[in-house]
Amino acid sequence: MARAACNHLHLVPSLVHPLKSTLFTNHTLSTTRTRFYGIHRRFSSSSSKISMSLKAGIVGLPNVGKSTLFNAVVENGKAQAANFPFCTIEPNVGIVAVPDSRLHVLSDLSKSQRAVPASIEFVDIAGLVKGASQGEGLGNKFLSHIREVDSILQVVRCFEDNDIVHVNGKVDPKSDIDVINLELVFSDLDQIEKRIDKLKKGKAKDSQKLKEEAEKSALEKIREALMDGKPARSVTLTDFERDAVKHLCLLTMKPVIYVANVAESDLADPANNNYVKDVTNVVSELQSRIVTISAQVEAELTELPVEERQEYLQSLGVSESGLGNLIRATYDLLGLRTYFTSGEKETKAWTILAGMTAPQAAGVIHSDFEKGFIRAETVSYEDFVAAGSLSAAREKGLLRSEGKDYVVQEADVMLFRFNV
Repeated sequence: MARAACNHLHLVPSLVHPLKSTLFTNHTLSTTRTRFYGIHRRFSSSSSKISMSLKAGIVGLPNVGKSTLFNAVVENGKAQAANFPFCTIEPNVGIVAVPDSRLHVLSDLSKSQRAVPASIEFVDIAGLVKGASQGEGLGNKFLSHIREVDSILQVVRCFEDNDIVHVNGKVDPKSDIDVINLELVFSDLDQIEKRIDKLKKGKAKDSQKLKEEAEKSALEKIREALMDGKPARSVTLTDFERDAVKHLCLLTMKPVIYVANVAESDLADPANNNYVKDVTNVVSELQSRIVTISAQVEAELTELPVEERQEYLQSLGVSESGLGNLIRATYDLLGLRTYFTSGEKETKAWTILAGMTAPQAAGVIHSDFEKGFIRAETVSYEDFVAAGSLSAAREKGLLRSEGKDYVVQEADVMLFRFNV
């Protein structure tokens, strides 16, 4: 997979290489005939396409449960988990299927040969310490890894355990969050100061003057916010200004979800955990999100047979694993939606940005689908399930023919008619 050097998903979607498709091998794309295709391969060659694999960085102070969480949620995770700082040095990466019961319902109804879920890429990044922006601990090496992710999952320790050393000597979620956020702010400030100096010294070409003025304006606004301890993402920018600074990959511009890591005993009712209360208050001030999870429970789940996992969760007083909650929160934070294609060959979940039109959604499957788009045969998930099949939905008048201006809705089931 090829990715941009840095990527704010809602602004600059990622690039992916084509995957082979036997269907495309048998049917050339250089035809002038109109055809129906459900889904074949994911491919993108332009900046308007997004990757099917989102990238979320798991960060936090040492010994807060990052690697334990990573190992639990990533199948065959290889991250080492041990009780000392900087156990994780190089980032561990794993691809996780996005849990979605709708996918399997559609697959069963269509009698598909296989069901292909959307995916999310988790990156376990080394623990950060105070002074990282000045090179302490793993310093800028750590910060460079953060620049490559779409969103940040900041794990915060909300449990007591005398056997697990806290790097600062005591459990204090607010202090932990402040340490990490301050280092990100310092890193961004340093980068902004250098960039402003460079812009002042340089002489822009006439064609670049407007863009540079927009960049200077944005950087001044962001610098002022950072000096007040506020993240870059809190600054109101015009679209032109935002586009002008995206190349800087500012760390505090990235969306953040705070992951409160609690003990097993607190999972059913985390609101009674005073540490979680502290995180909730901080998150509210930062206009971000919080997800409560027990890394230890997630680890125990991986050791159980699949059929026993739900029973175990219910015994703890919860109905879903933390992974499902975490991915749902990530999708919501990034403004993502899911639509499906379903047929005898396969049923597949596709990830798109909220507000994408039918041609843009078609382009996520293949660029030719967008270029030659004619219309999309569309039915809602609920209507598809109620009808029992695509053909039945058509007979009942539930299958709609949508044009180029149609905005794809969550869980739409779609077939694209195109001409190339």
